[in-house]
Amino acid sequence: MFGNTALAALLCLLLCGLNRRLDASVLNCIPRKSVLHQNGSIKTFKEEGFFNYSTMLVREDINTLFVGAREAVYALNMEDISEKISTVYWTVPDSKQRECTNKGKNKDTECRNYIRTLHKIDDAKMYVCGTNAFSPTCAYMTFNKGQLLLENNFEEGKGKCPFDPFQRYASVLVEDHLYAATSINFLGSEPAFIRNSGNSLRTEFKASWLNEPNFIYMDMVEERQNNADGDDDKVYLFFSETAVEYDFYNKLLVSRIARVCKGDLGGQRTLQKKWTTFLKASLVCSVPELNVQLIVQDVFVLKSEDWRETIFYAVFIPQSGALDISAVCAYSMTAIQNVFSEGKYKAPVTVESSHVKWVMYSGEVPVPRPGACINNQARAMGINRSLDLPDKTLQFVRDHPLMDDSVTPIGSQPRLVKRGSRFSRIVVDRIAALDGKPYDVMFIGTENGFLQKAVNFDGEMFIIEEVQLFQPPEPVQSLTLSSKKGQVYAGSPSRVVQMPFSVCRRYETCLDCVLARDPYCAWDLAVNRCAATADRTADPQNLIQSVGKGDASSCPELRNIKTKTRTFIPGNNIQLKCSPISNLAQIHWTLNGSSIQLRNPKYYTYNGGILLFNVSVADAGQYTCQSVEQANGKQYPLTMAAYNLQPEQSQGQNTANAVTTQSPGTTQSPGNTRLTPTPPIVPDEWNPKIMLQTDDKRVLVFQILVGILACLLVCLLTWNLYKRHLPLPCVKPKVKEPSRKVPIDGVDTTAYQVSFNARGHFEASPLVNNCQTGTTVNSRITNNNNAARQRKDLDSFIIPSMLLGVDDFKYIDEESEI
Repeated sequence: MFGNTALAALLCLLLCGLNRRLDASVLNCIPRKSVLHQNGSIKTFKEEGFFNYSTMLVREDINTLFVGAREAVYALNMEDISEKISTVYWTVPDSKQRECTNKGKNKDTECRNYIRTLHKIDDAKMYVCGTNAFSPTCAYMTFNKGQLLLENNFEEGKGKCPFDPFQRYASVLVEDHLYAATSINFLGSEPAFIRNSGNSLRTEFKASWLNEPNFIYMDMVEERQNNADGDDDKVYLFFSETAVEYDFYNKLLVSRIARVCKGDLGGQRTLQKKWTTFLKASLVCSVPELNVQLIVQDVFVLKSEDWRETIFYAVFIPQSGALDISAVCAYSMTAIQNVFSEGKYKAPVTVESSHVKWVMYSGEVPVPRPGACINNQARAMGINRSLDLPDKTLQFVRDHPLMDDSVTPIGSQPRLVKRGSRFSRIVVDRIAALDGKPYDVMFIGTENGFLQKAVNFDGEMFIIEEVQLFQPPEPVQSLTLSSKKGQVYAGSPSRVVQMPFSVCRRYETCLDCVLARDPYCAWDLAVNRCAATADRTADPQNLIQSVGKGDASSCPELRNIKTKTRTFIPGNNIQLKCSPISNLAQIHWTLNGSSIQLRNPKYYTYNGGILLFNVSVADAGQYTCQSVEQANGKQYPLTMAAYNLQPEQSQGQNTANAVTTQSPGTTQSPGNTRLTPTPPIVPDEWNPKIMLQTDDKRVLVFQILVGILACLLVCLLTWNLYKRHLPLPCVKPKVKEPSRKVPIDGVDTTAYQVSFNARGHFEASPLVNNCQTGTTVNSRITNNNNAARQRKDLDSFIIPSMLLGVDDFKYIDEESEI
């Protein structure tokens, strides 16, 4: 037992140390502003009876947002998504639904048509796919003159759309060719990365290629443009899978990035109709304080005019649910290219003829380089297509699809680390601030329905605000944005919401506006308000903004806060309201210009203000509340409230348990209307334990608790002694016939035969009548009366006297069957 206790204590210390380190790492990742659900800046679309708004397509060219839900596709106005333009309903035929149900799937949930694919083909046509009751189907959909129309030329959706509506998958449309990563069978046990075209290609069905993957995201990067090496465009796939390279006692998930070349045609003999350029590598995103594997959940590609400046943003969560940590990592195009173009390969090695271990391949690598696209070097060798590649190169890439090197994030650390609700989706917008520098603003959806807006300033993690999108809370299942409109669109199981990139009017003062470090907002001196930087009417010379440093020293001095007079009756409690300017600010109270010692049990501070107990005449004076926020090593105080606290001059008032109260928006001076004593106002954050802050009161409470426990222990011991559950070592029990007892080592071992008469009452008689010889004689039963003995045995039983007290029989139910 001592060993278990010591182990538990050691684990507790380790967890406490881990929590302290995590607090240090995520201290600056507290959202500066928390905005609860409100309809002022959030627009919502929902239709009763339809769910799972998980697929979205932004069409800025026609100012329309297309949303795929369960058995419906909606066309919504991007300016205001609550305005529905058109709808197409795509339900499942009864025959398909019965077939799905007969295969063991749920009729009301799984055997429906979930829209999972929406891709633009041209200005008026789109490609749409649905699960169709575990029978994936695709079709073309047109949008003309504000009307959606689903064409009847349905296509087989196997390899284009998942069977399971709740299984993650990824797809991208490149030059009318659909690249998709999904499971291609009903059971979901055969994953594949497929190009659906006239010359279809797919991955090998081998664990070394794909091992129980969970597909996340897919997109193409046009690397052929301005490329001196004559390289090809590439399609990148992000997913997680069970690792094959680690010898672990349990399944270990790892994050991966894979890529194929757009011009891949497969091999001539080896890898026929298979990818010849499929390579994958581990995707690393680790928190310095933790030694835990993080798993990718979503990816967003931030593209630039120069494809070399492309950045992949990804959100990660731990494999297990023990830690509530989420992280965002960013990866450069250069780091990804170096791993695939110059990195080492991993090779499987058989150990002891049974176990396969993956190690770095140190042998000779064939030429052309396995997995590489057809470039100028290959063309110089007479290889113009993947069909021309030698079998040696193809066999190598077939057996060595995994790279030994890992893709590490920019700066070798995350862009953001936060504790709390897990991240689920991410989109990123790049904006140039007034200082001329571009900033990548991350919009991150969470599992509890919040949207985090964050920026990384040269390694400094900063969350500008968090906004509650859904009430009641729902996970963010899909997320997209429109940089042209400045809007973010989020989908959940029950609705779609729209939110602008920023609501500058939330910042009421210059200090609040500048310290927000929001690239979309700046303080306009001309109109004395926080305005959007995109507003063309604002003069840049009148705008104050400091995104990189948060320097608010240029803000003008604020006018003095009007002092509110509060009166009190001595002996009562009084509340003075004051809230900080942000979650990062701290409240500082002064009395007549001197700081209040908050450790004094007379005061209790909370987010809504301060509570004074047992106010006396000596507590009268000028109370000032300041919100102090720190940015870049400098403190910025802002006076939030001022109170003139004076004793009530009137007499005759009932002061028993009264608190003087006044609305924060009114002013009252001594001698004006007398305040009627009211019950104490206690804020929600106030805990009654604050009344016991002195050591004497703590000791008194402790003594009372010890006394109560001692009384309970004495009562429990007395009851057990009374019931004879515990033996009395110094007291011998009183018995009427001591000669009938058989003591052995001081313990009464006499056995009683207990029988019940016709009325249900018991009769107990000892089975021993000769204590010296130990001969057992039953005085109630004679040897020549076998019939009576048999009847007696049926209605009686034997029990040792040490386990039986006479009083115990009164608890036996007379009607029970024994």
